[in-house]
Amino acid sequence: MHVLQDLIARHKQGTACGVTSICSAHPIVIEAALRHAQRRDLPFVLFEATCNQVNQDGGYTGMTPADFVEFVHGIAAKIGFDPARIVLGGDHLGPNPWTSLAPEEAMAKAEVMVAAYVAAGFRKIHLDCSMACAGDPEPLPEAEIVRRAVRLCRASEGAWREAGGEAPVYVIGTEVPVPGGATESIDGLAVTTPDAALATIEAHRLAFADAGLDEAWQRVIASVVQPGVEFDHHQVVDYVPEKAGALSEAIADVPGMVFEAHSTDYQRREALAALVRDHFAILKVGPGLTFALREALWALDAIEREWVAPESRAGLRATAIRRMREQPKYWQRYYHSDGRQLGIDLDFSLSDRIRYYWPDPQIEAACAKLFANLRADPPPISLISQYLPHALKALRDGVADHDPHSLAAAHVAAVLDDYHFACIPS
Repeated sequence: MHVLQDLIARHKQGTACGVTSICSAHPIVIEAALRHAQRRDLPFVLFEATCNQVNQDGGYTGMTPADFVEFVHGIAAKIGFDPARIVLGGDHLGPNPWTSLAPEEAMAKAEVMVAAYVAAGFRKIHLDCSMACAGDPEPLPEAEIVRRAVRLCRASEGAWREAGGEAPVYVIGTEVPVPGGATESIDGLAVTTPDAALATIEAHRLAFADAGLDEAWQRVIASVVQPGVEFDHHQVVDYVPEKAGALSEAIADVPGMVFEAHSTDYQRREALAALVRDHFAILKVGPGLTFALREALWALDAIEREWVAPESRAGLRATAIRRMREQPKYWQRYYHSDGRQLGIDLDFSLSDRIRYYWPDPQIEAACAKLFANLRADPPPISLISQYLPHALKALRDGVADHDPHSLAAAHVAAVLDDYHFACIPS
């Protein structure tokens, strides 16, 4: 039994356990998650890559699925983390990167991508064909979404049988929040109805059976629904258990399956625990972790301004914002403000479009210089307390050191502690 199936079996038996699904390609976030798992003695850690981050064309990270596996395992090797305890998932796997193409061409590329994920060792596969391609009706009818998901499952199964190893498990579901958060202010948020959730599951079950994929259906572990959580640029919609009560009950009698909740970023730890208790047992988090990383880097930049002579400063924050303005392609579709408000969005938006810019060579150089400055002349704990109180606590508890890299990772780990509180019964 796959470790995720084992966890879900325990959840179905009444243990309020869940799993944090970490969707990030930043090395500090990945290292923070691995060190957090070491410290908490977790049996495994789950990382996911999206179809836009990682695909056969490189995605926005420049990595293929095999590259991403090598990347994560390389970080694990550096800190002595057993790669056998790493579970890799592919999120939103479908034609999304190629929606400008005709459906058949886009789906052919999606099949290649899914097969590449499985061949590389990804074993949690989210089949998401909810997006319309060129010439498709909008919204895409659910019957067509299901038909395309079955097609990708067949590609996945073929790649697994060729590659060998553990069989993949699957996530289905079409009520998928906008990746990275809503792009406009949230005026209202509808929770998925129980009837709609169960109809989606049944439609997939019948389609899998018709396609001869009954064995694969036994490995479908979750369906993505909207439990009433979301965030936009500057506000968070908090989970209200009463609004999702009927939806929560709907999955209780479905064998081997729970709900997967996306956009759980920025929820309070009590809300995360309530989600797990209510059978939204897979909690996706992405921008919330890179937002915490950005907070840490801005704090280190502020410490540098207090501690390092002006002529020696790296100026990371100013460099990053300048590069975002010079290269707006990753945010201009999402931030529609100007003037002072645009400055606030670029710096502080919860959708954290700045995460796309960390690999920029000028930003990387400024970050390296910032770290070098603070290593050469470590700041006093009074400054760390002022700007990074979570990291200071980790430092004084002996789970971080004075190095700026360690302080940034400790700040990210404080977010992971909230997910740990929610997912691990105590």
